[in-house]
Amino acid sequence: MACPRSAYAAWMLLGIDHLVIAVRDPDAAAAEFEEMLGLAATGGGRHERAGSFNRLIFLGDSYIELIGIWDRGLAAANPIGAAAVTALDAESPGFVTWAIATDGARREVASLRAAGSPIGDAVPGERHRLDGGVVRWHTAAAAPLGPGRPPFLIEHELAGPEWGEEARRARATFVHPFGGVAQLIGLELAVERPADAAAEFARTLGLAFDPAAGDEPGDLEARVGGQSIRLVGLGSPLDGPPARVGLLATAGMHVLVDVCGVRFARL
Repeated sequence: MACPRSAYAAWMLLGIDHLVIAVRDPDAAAAEFEEMLGLAATGGGRHERAGSFNRLIFLGDSYIELIGIWDRGLAAANPIGAAAVTALDAESPGFVTWAIATDGARREVASLRAAGSPIGDAVPGERHRLDGGVVRWHTAAAAPLGPGRPPFLIEHELAGPEWGEEARRARATFVHPFGGVAQLIGLELAVERPADAAAEFARTLGLAFDPAAGDEPGDLEARVGGQSIRLVGLGSPLDGPPARVGLLATAGMHVLVDVCGVRFARL
């Protein structure tokens, strides 16, 4: 049965923005991604007020964030950093949370709260890039974040060396080391009870899930922008990592590869 649709329209949700993967060493993890999948990390930097640092693998305007911790106290006070700290403390590095892009974080939060969402305030954040540039955004989350919990919202400041028009055009045609362009087209999450998880996603972010196409009863799917989000049961054919990412890529990339606790499939 489909989860009930939200009382409001989440028309400002643009798509899957990025996946957060907690690692001990972002540089080593970036090298592993390049070796195993042929995907290059071309960005990254340091969150001075959040105690974390990262390397970024862009897939068009979506990306994979390989996040490490340099100040445990600062990181633990930030919802995203806290999710990474929890995973690393448990010796379970890998996928910890993800983000949905919006073009109006504060307006979105107001609409969600009016419908009963527990989402927190839209708060500013920034990252100091390796080249000295500064990237800014607003995020809003219903803490705690976690692999099976609703994602957080992010609104990027569409300017500068990372989100200005020139940078975004360059990303759209960037050729990764595997020999082609790659895009993120879907995320599949293994959760204990898909219907309960979908109801929480709907309550928190207004995402509407319906029965997923396929032979597995109980799987649910929602679409945000041009991307799919699928919730599957823990006993499903998804064996191993709790998160599976679908990539649209040219021939040359491996069909199915597990890297840093995430399963990547070329579709």
